[in-house]
Amino acid sequence: MPGTPPTRFTYLGPAATFAEQALRTVPAAARAELVPSATVAEAIAAVRSGDADAAFVPLENSVEGAVGATMDELAAGDPLVITREVLLAPVFGCYVRAGTDLADVKTFASHPHGEAQCRRWVRENLPQATFAAARSTADAAAGVAGGEYDAAVCAPVAGERYRLTEVGHDIADNTGAVTRFVLLSRPAAAPPRTGDDVTSLVAYIAHDRTGALLEVLTEFAVRGINLTRIESRPTKEQLGRYCFFLDCTGHVGDARIGEALMGLRRICADLRYLGSYPRAGQDGPHDPPPGTSDEDFADAAAWLARVREGGV
Repeated sequence: MPGTPPTRFTYLGPAATFAEQALRTVPAAARAELVPSATVAEAIAAVRSGDADAAFVPLENSVEGAVGATMDELAAGDPLVITREVLLAPVFGCYVRAGTDLADVKTFASHPHGEAQCRRWVRENLPQATFAAARSTADAAAGVAGGEYDAAVCAPVAGERYRLTEVGHDIADNTGAVTRFVLLSRPAAAPPRTGDDVTSLVAYIAHDRTGALLEVLTEFAVRGINLTRIESRPTKEQLGRYCFFLDCTGHVGDARIGEALMGLRRICADLRYLGSYPRAGQDGPHDPPPGTSDEDFADAAAWLARVREGGV
């Protein structure tokens, strides 16, 4: 949305989730209305309908992997593009109503991804408790406050919001766990190149051709483009039919990325561009491999033009 600051963001809610915490690190969010949505699909639908300028949703987690709901929404329906990514290292705590001891906890609630990241602590400290899946970690905290559950595994901001007591701090099993969130908007010109960018795609391979996936990967390899993520999702057409989500280093404005996209467009059954945007949490710009800079592509094109005109 170049030139037009967003005024209304929707995010995977409710309030006091990790999604809201991560969204508040986006500079534009300080000037926008933040509206929680009950599901990923609801948040994305608001952008497609024009009710929101952008949606902020989780895409993947380093422990539990991809968020299928987000991937499925991006693969189908009206096209959307990623304009920013945010990496958040979530801090989990265990929260109860005042006066509740760990030994009194019979049920604890969390989002399934939250529960999965704290299983060791739960096993050692709440062996008698039964897990209840909640739509979000904030919903789990609200359920404890309302007496539905005895404890919640959630973000500290949710525990504070519902005035709960912390009985376990920083309880995640994997201290290096990270959740990747993305900001989605309706198609617009890509943000300017920073020299340290990511381009995301969905490739629908030609299933009736041997080596179709290898052809896709070759388009990146021959141009020195690093694939940082490749993940398959069923197309829901029939068993054995998959599309592939691809993240690669580079920007659609780079000559090597542009040529790769043209090559993919020729060989794929379909190709969906999901945006080029600054890479989060990295060390800064890196030079492309020898022979793959924009200058190298321009020099090669000029040489070919001379040859076609009878030169050498």
